[in-house]
Amino acid sequence: MSSSVPASSSTSDAPPPAAWPTYNRSTDRTGVAEGTPRPSSLAVAWAQHLDGAVYGQPLVIGGSVVVATENDSVYAFDLATGAPQWHAALGTPVPLSHLPCGDIDPLGITGTPAYDPATGSVFVVTETTGGAHDLVALAAGTGAVRWRANLDVAGRDRAAEQQRGALAVANGRVYVPFGGLFGDCGNYVGYVTATPTSGDGPTSHYAVPTSRAGGIWATSGPAIGGDGTVYVAVGNGAAESGAYDGSDAVLRLSADLSSRLDFFAPASWAQENATDTDLGSAGPLLLGDGLVVQSGKDGHLYVLGASHLGGIGGAGATGAGCASFGGLASDGDAVFAPCTSGLRRFDVTATSVAERWRAPVTGPPVVGGGAVWSMDTGSGALHAYDESSGAGLASLHVGPVTRFTSPVVVGALVLVATRSSVVAVHIVAG
Repeated sequence: MSSSVPASSSTSDAPPPAAWPTYNRSTDRTGVAEGTPRPSSLAVAWAQHLDGAVYGQPLVIGGSVVVATENDSVYAFDLATGAPQWHAALGTPVPLSHLPCGDIDPLGITGTPAYDPATGSVFVVTETTGGAHDLVALAAGTGAVRWRANLDVAGRDRAAEQQRGALAVANGRVYVPFGGLFGDCGNYVGYVTATPTSGDGPTSHYAVPTSRAGGIWATSGPAIGGDGTVYVAVGNGAAESGAYDGSDAVLRLSADLSSRLDFFAPASWAQENATDTDLGSAGPLLLGDGLVVQSGKDGHLYVLGASHLGGIGGAGATGAGCASFGGLASDGDAVFAPCTSGLRRFDVTATSVAERWRAPVTGPPVVGGGAVWSMDTGSGALHAYDESSGAGLASLHVGPVTRFTSPVVVGALVLVATRSSVVAVHIVAG
């Protein structure tokens, strides 16, 4: 089912520009906002109720905030005032009681949407009754459905597959990652799909060459290199000894997903598979100097060469990092990691990793106005820390949020999606 209720002030179908079109603003996933004031205090500017919980970041497209919920709904609100612009109801989500395992109830739209300025489409992936996963293209100005494409792979238990990572648009394609449900149950194998942004033409996919598991599930989703190649992080696979099975890794894939071009896996990949300490709990971060940074559950921060990931055990640098979940962020060679022991700053080069500071929150960060922004996902408070020193600058309670909630910073506003609303926070400059 689908419906769209556009506001009279938002009827143009012409593609608008976007200040935040994808997870962490750009497909390198660095998460740096431009033109943001340094905060001295924070105040709620507006808030709007939603029909379900939000697990992804909001998008900012022209003068609109676009946000998707687990009720298979997509909303657009006026960025300045919060006034509703349109609402698209895209199907019936799957209750947890109809799934083999999991931790989201109901299960609808989980991954952060992505916007394509070339076509003016917002892309989301719905999970609907029966466990079907469909890529849906919406007109950014009205919420009207342009087309749908099913992304399920034949021969698999689609109810055991979950679309949790952010979508990415590049190379005239929409990239969508898949992993398993919380609990790692059922017959699933991690894969990523590529569908033409026009909706015309077939969907291709790359599946991790393991007999089971190997989910591509980190919330930040695929990162796209300057040459169009696709980087993904893979979770634990089936092999616990013997020949390497392509899991527990950072992969570099061709733009059409026809081949794996390169990979990195820790030397301890078999043990990590056996103990569920996989590398895929955070997504890859691409730095401008040709480096890839990866941090998963195993307590290390790896620095890899983007054009030569290093194979098994071949990281350019390894630091005593942290167990990370979600997406990392960076500003130059300063990397901010959402560790279970707290947010940390690391300064990295091709051959070194040095910790600079720690803060007590655990939410995936973004950067703007000389500050690092992160949620205390336990208390529902938004925090800003000095990028250089880690000193606290400002904080504000916004309400209960999901585990991997990450804020979005645009101009003098910070947008946070909660379990029942989207909140715009005004940055009072200092």
